[in-house]
Amino acid sequence: MTAQAAESRELAAVIGLEVHVQLETETKIFCGCSTEPTEEPNTHTCPVCLGLPGALPVVNEGAVEAAVKVGKAIDADVPEETTFHRKNYYYPDLPKNFQITQYDAPICQDGELEFAVESQRRAVSIRRAHLEEDPGSIKHVREGTGPLESRTCSIDRADYTLIDYNRAGTPLMEIVTEPDFRDPGEVRAFLEKLEEVLEYLGVFDATRDGSLRIDANLSMVDADEVGEDGHIEASVLEDANRTEVKNISSHKGAEQALAFEASRQRKLIQSGRAVEQETRHFNETHGNTVSMRSKEEEKDYRYFREADIPPLEVADWKETIAIPELPDARRERFVAEYDLSEEAASKLTSTKQVADFFESVAERFDADLAATWVADNLLGELNYRDMEITDIEGRFDEVTRLVELVAEDEITAKNAHETVLREMLDEGEDPDTVVEREGLGKTSGDAVQQAVEEAIEENPDAVEDYHSGEGGALNFLVGQVMQKTGGSADPGDVNGLLREELDGE
Repeated sequence: MTAQAAESRELAAVIGLEVHVQLETETKIFCGCSTEPTEEPNTHTCPVCLGLPGALPVVNEGAVEAAVKVGKAIDADVPEETTFHRKNYYYPDLPKNFQITQYDAPICQDGELEFAVESQRRAVSIRRAHLEEDPGSIKHVREGTGPLESRTCSIDRADYTLIDYNRAGTPLMEIVTEPDFRDPGEVRAFLEKLEEVLEYLGVFDATRDGSLRIDANLSMVDADEVGEDGHIEASVLEDANRTEVKNISSHKGAEQALAFEASRQRKLIQSGRAVEQETRHFNETHGNTVSMRSKEEEKDYRYFREADIPPLEVADWKETIAIPELPDARRERFVAEYDLSEEAASKLTSTKQVADFFESVAERFDADLAATWVADNLLGELNYRDMEITDIEGRFDEVTRLVELVAEDEITAKNAHETVLREMLDEGEDPDTVVEREGLGKTSGDAVQQAVEEAIEENPDAVEDYHSGEGGALNFLVGQVMQKTGGSADPGDVNGLLREELDGE
């Protein structure tokens, strides 16, 4: 192909993912060591997860249950029997020199996950999802006297390497998609939806460092090889060299890494050069990918059956293990049951904790009031402070009490939001304490009437404007009354009293 022809080629990206999800279990997948994070290295270890001779693995039932839940959520096939294999490779944080994983009989196969990209529904096929153990963790360190964390660095700058085996043996589920993605933005949307589903299932904690890691495979093919439905013939994919970008740690990072890699490969091809089939590392600091090594093939891992773990009979588990209502179904129910807008329902189902809290408030109060307070007021203030709803889980009763004060007309909605809620979040106080200290109890009766009469007497120009038909005059007078009452009068009541006085003149 001439350089001119190569430069004019229209290319399309073909992307597939391998998503490693750390499952939330109390103990590791093949031993009884705790999975709780600790700063003390090599303390959550035993002969099994250290790979000592003679130590035998025992499968954690909780990890298998979590995997089946994921399988049900992605509508995958769960076989009657699943088996474990040894994947052989050497790395310092892999104490056995092999990883116990699954090969030709994974616990989940042929699933699908739907998600939205720019309001368009997309579905990506899940080829397989299997259980395996996590390796340990490595820190490359420079010599020095400061704290260890301040001396960690990249391998090329390190004086020595430390290995912590606390993570070794933590249960992972590797979710492998078909190469159905055509754009890095689709990948980000898919990962956000996947994480949302995993959190609803209660099998995943996004707040844990390294709880979700992504390996992404990307090839560039001629655009005319892509059908209108996005389908690409297998032979085309076989002929295309691909790169694998390893250990991406975030949704945003995956989008950035793949955008860079697509651009890099496109430039190589259009300049008439070959794309090397290799494994690359994403440098988050510089936003680029760098070569690590030539890409391994399946045969390089020398898979063979794990003789110490017998086949697991899991046929009945899919029928007996229940999963909660998933986010899409819950959004549809919120729209139908509570007459919410699509936007409000989306906010209120953003996490299971938010959805559960909204429903607990909606059981006691009007659904519109509950939605306003949870979706707009509470989530808005939390977002402004870089907080999550999980940060105030122990204070849900206090927030509910604040909604009660508004619902029972004891304080104005404005004061409840702009003063009480903000004081609660910033100072950690309960709503009744803030209301009492700030004197925010609602002003009514004679006090409001007196403020109305004073506002009319003190603002003759506004009164004249009102009688001349200027709509803004009434709003001005309402503001004057609210100022006199310290914002504690009901604006609707004030509006009505002002009209009575002004129209009666």
